[in-house]
Amino acid sequence: MIHVEHLTKFYGDYAAVKDVSFDVDRGQVVGFLGPNGAGKSTTMRMLTGYLTPTSGRASIDGKDVFWDPIAARRKIGYLPESCPLYTEMRVEEYLHFRGGLKGMNRRETVQRSNFVMERCWLKEVRRQLIGTLSKGFRQRVGLADALLANPAVLILDEPTVGLDPTQIIETRKLIKELGADHTVLLSTHILPEVEMTCDSVIIIYQGQVAVQGTLDGVRAIHRANTLEDVFLKITGLMV
Repeated sequence: MIHVEHLTKFYGDYAAVKDVSFDVDRGQVVGFLGPNGAGKSTTMRMLTGYLTPTSGRASIDGKDVFWDPIAARRKIGYLPESCPLYTEMRVEEYLHFRGGLKGMNRRETVQRSNFVMERCWLKEVRRQLIGTLSKGFRQRVGLADALLANPAVLILDEPTVGLDPTQIIETRKLIKELGADHTVLLSTHILPEVEMTCDSVIIIYQGQVAVQGTLDGVRAIHRANTLEDVFLKITGLMV
């Protein structure tokens, strides 16, 4: 479903991403991990078409991200870490607007908007201006937008940022459920979150893939009890 091959991104002489390759199969929920500056967000932005790579290739459900970008983007629901929203619009109005941009007809837009507002716990604020919402509620609006067109692939960058503990638990549950209908690539700094929601993990360090595999397989290879132990070994913080 997601195929990445020798993906590289230079900023001048600095290589933010170096020869990254991985595959994510249909229906998987995969944790995409790494310390700050490791290249996670850069890789995700290249996959979603927001950045052009220096070299390499990637495809989403068979659609080349760089040679057929419009078709590839139609397969993706993307929640960036800092989700840009039109704060002067009401939640429901914003989702209807976004549905139009995604090429959805009016009936489909209304039906899907109601569905995603229900799933993302937004019904109570559907007519509220986005600019008046808390950070947690704005994050939920971004997640609803990512789900709106029922994409094959969801790319979620820190989806629980700004949420309270109850909302975090509900969001983890939702992400796990989404794996039944979508392929999910999830970036987060909360390692227990990955262990609770993901089937597999990819750890990127210094712009390169350091580890990838199932959670059990990765823990076994590194003789670790937890994903946190694996992460600390990879990043050199534990020997």
